Amino acid sequence: MKLQPASKFVLIGDSITDAGRDPSGEATPWGAPGHGRGYVGLIEAWIGATRPQDRIRLVNRGTGGHTVRDLKARWQTDVLDLKPDWVSVMIGVNDIWRQFDTPLRVENHVYIKEYTKTLNELVAKTRPKVKGLLLATPHLIEPNRADPMRKMIDAYGDVVRATAKKHGCLFVDVQAAFDEVMVHTHPMTLAWDRIHPNTTGHMIIARAFLKTLGAL
Repeated sequence: MKLQPASKFVLIGDSITDAGRDPSGEATPWGAPGHGRGYVGLIEAWIGATRPQDRIRLVNRGTGGHTVRDLKARWQTDVLDLKPDWVSVMIGVNDIWRQFDTPLRVENHVYIKEYTKTLNELVAKTRPKVKGLLLATPHLIEPNRADPMRKMIDAYGDVVRATAKKHGCLFVDVQAAFDEVMVHTHPMTLAWDRIHPNTTGHMIIARAFLKTLGAL
């Protein structure tokens, strides 16, 4: 696995990363959802069950509703100040979603030009400070690629892919992971709103991360 023993791994994003975490964003011995009930907790559970000797520390820094603009505002405190060895970034769905669910509130829209510029700025300032950085695509649990929101998700996902290549980061194609499963199941079995996954959906994300990290 690419995560070295004794690594600190900070995972930042929006509500999908957040998934009900507590403020610490870290594992607790009494069963509280320190890492949240989503893919971060599933990754931590897998590492804890299969590689306990590696003593890898995961820190969840997801915050519901956030865009890449919000990540920029808290990047120093929520990423750099934590001095991580590894970082993952999964952001973009709210940047896109606000353009559809609140189309008149343009001040909340993060268009692709700003998304590209901001993501590249954050990665450029962080990549030299860490051993590894993962960039994960936003996703829409919708198989119809002609759907307007799905088309935009794919365009922002292409930005993530290009940014990862430009800066030498690992790339996690979360959308492709969902597409693979949606060949066999309806989107509503994974997410009622096509955005926020149930446990199976979070396992799909966790598996994609673990594969990219060479753990599966």
